[in-house]
Amino acid sequence: MKLNVNSAVCGYREAVVLENISLSVSSSEILCLLGPNGVGKTTLFKTILGFLKLKGGSIRADGEDLGTWTRKKYAQKIGYVPQTHTPPFPFTVFDVVAMGRTAHMGSFASPSKEDLEIAEKSLNDLGILWLRDRIYTEISGGERQMVLIARALTQQPELLVMDEPTSNLDFGNQLRVLKQIRKLAESGMGIMMTTHFPDHAFLCASRVALLSQSGFFIGTPDEIITEESLRAVYGVDVKIVETPVDGGHVEKACIPILS
Repeated sequence: MKLNVNSAVCGYREAVVLENISLSVSSSEILCLLGPNGVGKTTLFKTILGFLKLKGGSIRADGEDLGTWTRKKYAQKIGYVPQTHTPPFPFTVFDVVAMGRTAHMGSFASPSKEDLEIAEKSLNDLGILWLRDRIYTEISGGERQMVLIARALTQQPELLVMDEPTSNLDFGNQLRVLKQIRKLAESGMGIMMTTHFPDHAFLCASRVALLSQSGFFIGTPDEIITEESLRAVYGVDVKIVETPVDGGHVEKACIPILS
């Protein structure tokens, strides 16, 4: 799938939050959205997902206007991992993850053996199979975030939209999720994700879109994430350092300057 956002105008009711936004994301690509709180990253995602009505421009997937899609087609094509989620009933973790298969089932149908196997594999791939029989409302916020990601993987979408997928996760689980995101892209899935950590974009993004009050910029991580751009957008001083890792590969990281 290739998603194209062309000159999009996004907002709530009469209020415009974003305008003239153009970007694309294709299969096997990871597009990371960076920007301070309140700049409109979640608004853009909600518009792409059809939760908010597009105010101008167009959003198309493989040439099809997303405004013509049914909710079921959305669910079959695009997965979504929100920042937070609390279900109204105390389902088990496995039940929540298996709900990802709903879009592929007929009305009133029960999950097949294959559906249940896909759900279990998603839990196993994320290393949280041990949560399988726990009550979702009784686990920690970080554990819930991992379960939401597993549910989205169970959906088997062509494009995965992730709103701060590493929020509430400890350091180890952040890295496990980023590793899984890279594996999904390598398998052919397109990924759109937001994060508050530029380092995460260096670790896994193919391209970066930087949203700020002064404009919208898109390019490779090296082009967009610079000491100057981070200072302009976040109002803080940072130093970007390069560190050689295994095989001679060089990783970049942002070091804050607090003095």
